[in-house]
Amino acid sequence: MGRFVITTRKNGEFQFNLKAGNGQIILTSEGYSSKSACQNGVESVKINSQDDAKFDRKVSSNGKHYFSLKASNGQIIGSSELYESEASRDKGIASVKHNAPSADIDIQTV
Repeated sequence: MGRFVITTRKNGEFQFNLKAGNGQIILTSEGYSSKSACQNGVESVKINSQDDAKFDRKVSSNGKHYFSLKASNGQIIGSSELYESEASRDKGIASVKHNAPSADIDIQTV
């Protein structure tokens, strides 16, 4: 089962990572100014990850594949790592869809 891990960045912003059951990070959020805004981001991932149209599939300038997940307002909620192939990226998307809805939240901030 997946889990969201909320941490504080060095600049004081909050972020979350969605980790798959094996502990691999499958989605990393943008920075948030407050813990509550970050938690709202987590809830947004849980909802929006079930809509395939919210996943923006991209190719980076170095030819690697990645995706971003967008909220209903079009803002990016989180992005993936870089993948070597389109197939690997698509497996990452499938993992987010599978893990996000029931993932626990682990808050590791003070």
